[in-house]
Amino acid sequence: MWRLQSEELNLWIYNHTHTDTQTLNAKYHWQSQNVKQSGVDDMVLLSKITEDAIVDNLKKRYMDDYIFTYIGPVLISINPFKQMPYFTDREVELYQGAAQYENPPHIYALSDYMYRNMMIDAENQCVIISGESGAGKTVAAKYIMGYISKVSGGGSKVQHVKDIILQSNPLLEAFGNAKTVRNNNSSRFGKYFEIQFSRGGEPDGGKISNFLLEKSRVVNQNENERNFHIYYQMIEGANTQQKQDLGIMTPDYYYYLNQSGTYKVDGTNDSKDFQETMEAMQVIGIPGDIQAQVLQIVAGILHLGNISFIEAGNYGQVESTDLLAFPAYLLGIDPNRLQDKLISRKWDGKGESIKVTLNQEQATYTRDALAKALYARLFDYLVEAVNKAIQKPCEEFSTGVLDIYGFEIFQEEYVQEGIKWTPIEYFNNKIVCDLIENKLNPPGIMSVLDDVCATMHAKGEGADGTLLQKLQAAVGTHEHFNSWNYGFVVHHYAGKVSYDIKGFCERNRDVLFPDLIELMQSSEYHFICSLFPEKLNTDKKSRPTTASSKIKKQANDLVSTLMKCTPHYIRCIKPNETKRPKDWEESRGRHQVEYLGLRENIRVRRAGFAYRRPFNKFLMRYAILTAETWPCWRGPEQQGVLHLLRSVNMDTDQYQMGRNKVFVKNPESLFLLEEMRERKFDTFARIIQKSWRRCIARKKYEQMREEASDILYNSKERRRNSINRNFVGDYLGLEQRPELRQFLAKRERIDFADSVNKFDRRFKSIKRDLILTPKGIYLIGLEKVKKGPEKGQIKEVLKRKLEFGSISGVSLSTRQDDFFILHEAQYDSLLESNFKTEFLSLLAKRYEDINKRKLTISFTDRLEFRVKKEGWGGGGSRMVVFLRGQGDLAQIKPGGKTLTITVGDGLPKSSRHQNGAAKFSRAPQSQPSEITYSAPNKHGRPPSTAPPKLGSQRAPRVPVHNQNNQGNMDFLNVPDQGMSGKQRKRSISQRPPPAPKPQLRPQGPRCRAIYQYIGQDTDEISFDVNEVFDLVKEDSSGWWTGRHQGREGLFPGNYVEKI
Repeated sequence: MWRLQSEELNLWIYNHTHTDTQTLNAKYHWQSQNVKQSGVDDMVLLSKITEDAIVDNLKKRYMDDYIFTYIGPVLISINPFKQMPYFTDREVELYQGAAQYENPPHIYALSDYMYRNMMIDAENQCVIISGESGAGKTVAAKYIMGYISKVSGGGSKVQHVKDIILQSNPLLEAFGNAKTVRNNNSSRFGKYFEIQFSRGGEPDGGKISNFLLEKSRVVNQNENERNFHIYYQMIEGANTQQKQDLGIMTPDYYYYLNQSGTYKVDGTNDSKDFQETMEAMQVIGIPGDIQAQVLQIVAGILHLGNISFIEAGNYGQVESTDLLAFPAYLLGIDPNRLQDKLISRKWDGKGESIKVTLNQEQATYTRDALAKALYARLFDYLVEAVNKAIQKPCEEFSTGVLDIYGFEIFQEEYVQEGIKWTPIEYFNNKIVCDLIENKLNPPGIMSVLDDVCATMHAKGEGADGTLLQKLQAAVGTHEHFNSWNYGFVVHHYAGKVSYDIKGFCERNRDVLFPDLIELMQSSEYHFICSLFPEKLNTDKKSRPTTASSKIKKQANDLVSTLMKCTPHYIRCIKPNETKRPKDWEESRGRHQVEYLGLRENIRVRRAGFAYRRPFNKFLMRYAILTAETWPCWRGPEQQGVLHLLRSVNMDTDQYQMGRNKVFVKNPESLFLLEEMRERKFDTFARIIQKSWRRCIARKKYEQMREEASDILYNSKERRRNSINRNFVGDYLGLEQRPELRQFLAKRERIDFADSVNKFDRRFKSIKRDLILTPKGIYLIGLEKVKKGPEKGQIKEVLKRKLEFGSISGVSLSTRQDDFFILHEAQYDSLLESNFKTEFLSLLAKRYEDINKRKLTISFTDRLEFRVKKEGWGGGGSRMVVFLRGQGDLAQIKPGGKTLTITVGDGLPKSSRHQNGAAKFSRAPQSQPSEITYSAPNKHGRPPSTAPPKLGSQRAPRVPVHNQNNQGNMDFLNVPDQGMSGKQRKRSISQRPPPAPKPQLRPQGPRCRAIYQYIGQDTDEISFDVNEVFDLVKEDSSGWWTGRHQGREGLFPGNYVEKI
């Protein structure tokens, strides 16, 4: 019944989608910096594979708040009984697309792996979450669904599906969960939740399969337990009008609630949960009138339970007929008919119908049967309502989450495929499954139970004794079965379970008599009638469906579904019975380690194969590695697989060929395949990106330069060496700077990054790394660590982060300097950047996108800025005055609270760039002004057709000014290009020069470099200032073709002059 083919070692595929940068970033994640090491992350690495070692490792990690541990691909999760800090959006970003062992063990890692495998292998996935009540299975399922919802993207329709998937949790928990002795939020039903995806990986549907609802809880609960949550939620959360309409009293008034004497649960807000439940019904699409009738049924069941019976002359009678009116009113039925159907039953004999009066016990049973039927059918309706809201007509991909025990058979696949390995002894639960569900030779417990129930009449008091006798005869000698005076014992894989025989047959019959169905079909509410769709006039005489046959069918249907998926496993462990954090009960932990088979799991993982795949799927995934296999292999599939393995020189002891599958022993061997595959795709992706960038670069970057120049047009003089400069964005090489990226979110986009000069209240200059992203402006500096293990080291520190909402404007002078002031609510920042124009244009765009208003940019030669308040002194303000001087290099002179900056005349304020050269207008210069920048004004401006090439991510940058060297003219040269540019320059300089080849001097034009240029792509050439080389071709795009040192390639035309 529960047998599953194991693929649980089949999760080592290294789907590495990260760049080298993300690997470098790994050391900055939430658990790895200055954090104590606790045990081992993966118990396959334990030095001793004993239960003691496993329990000790889990205990260590649990006490240090590490609730997740691996056994290879299997995740062990321990219930912490408190909220843990590592389930935020930061962790979602950290685990998205990362390899399993790139980060600490986490349920997000398994969720991401499952989602990516579904997309890559085009296979349905499922995760089987096993563990006892209170071990955290339900919460684990929530985290999986929440993670997939966040990473899967999509539009408004997809978001609607996501909302329903997430909102189904509080709804089904309200109606299907309850407080038990062991768990305050125990699922009293089995649930298999499938999230359905489009081919693009967007969740566009779903399906819930529910089974084994504990209906008996509706009418009876043990001490210190509660009924289903919805009853207490409704009593606490209903408004005054609802309480009046539904006749809601305190919980101790209702018989169906007061048997256990428990009404409250620590840490649970029933009133708040009720509002979430009602909101969930709204999101799922249940109409308002149906929502009201759902509550009527819930309240009606409570009032129904208060109807009690007395014995009068061997017949049952309603003790207080006054209690009939309100449940009848809520259910829309006649109170007299309700009374009649509770104390009598119609018996259809041969050609005649007889009315049989019930005794007190039978009447009580009938009342409870009606209550249970109402609740169970209402629950089925809610599940179906969720399914109707999200189910799609055709299935493509799906990921399923099963919140129940799972059983795996570790080794059958090795035998089937003829693989040589050392078998591991373990307990196979098949023998217990057969004991329960066998049909014949010998019949199982369920078959014997159904046979006894088929011969029962009326109440059948003697049926339970008959069942015990027949079980003894059928399976009495079975090694996993024992009988005793009041029932029987089954030796399950997790331990012995005793079953009380009293009422066993009656519960199994699960019969709702036709009288009660007729009664509910007479309801004035169409919704309530629809819950009882049976056609009672048919002459069908087949054996009624029993509870055990329903269980068996549901379980086998479930296993059939799971067998079509690639399974993943989570083992949940409950550390204690006190439900308190950091309380480890040794005996309980050891017992769960034993029956979850963790030791055997580790041994199988060590002795077996980390990866296995059918030949055709292996070929499909790795065909790109060789010309012979791409796009398709012509020949036997097994030979194609062998060809691929040999092409990467994999050792023959690292794999075995089965009959239909290939088995790879160690994950390291698989990493080799994945790395080579990734390199292939990376090469092709770069070629595609390069072509695409060339296609869009001309329009995109020309537009950026035009918009940027509009900010300064007629307001500020321009520098000669910047008027036609290419825009790059990232001048810091953040791709290779994890120490800076640590302050940003994992996938936070970089609009601009540069090293700038920041001036303090005394006008002292200090370096800051300025980063602009869609989330704000970061200013990062360096500080010496004053204490701790890194004392004395220089570390990057986030000095300031400016939100777009707090920025009030930007001020600049009218001269050709590079200074600007960011005005912010608390205090202002005086900065100097060679790339101010590019920065301001990008800032203006982001500012308007976020704030829905334009950024104010003012131009004047007397700038005032507020400084940060320090200590007891006031913040105050400072002045920056700009004067006409000599030369293009700005000279600064601080004096008191004023900074004087002198700089020579630049290009006219009306200067434009055109075809790699500045175009100057003779229009008169405007006075200091203030403008509001949004979209550029295109009117009256000359056309420009010299866009940069977007084949690289680095460009030349101008050095900061030198206060002491006025005669230095190096500022006219285009400088080095940030860290990544330096790295490229270094790598270029370290290459051996090509061997000289004698060749004829080509006839044609030549050019001389006026700036240094470092080629940033494979099709570009590099040259230094004053070098002369051949000009092969000019292009209107501004990117020319030249031949330098025997190599032909592209270069920017405005970096040279023709000779």
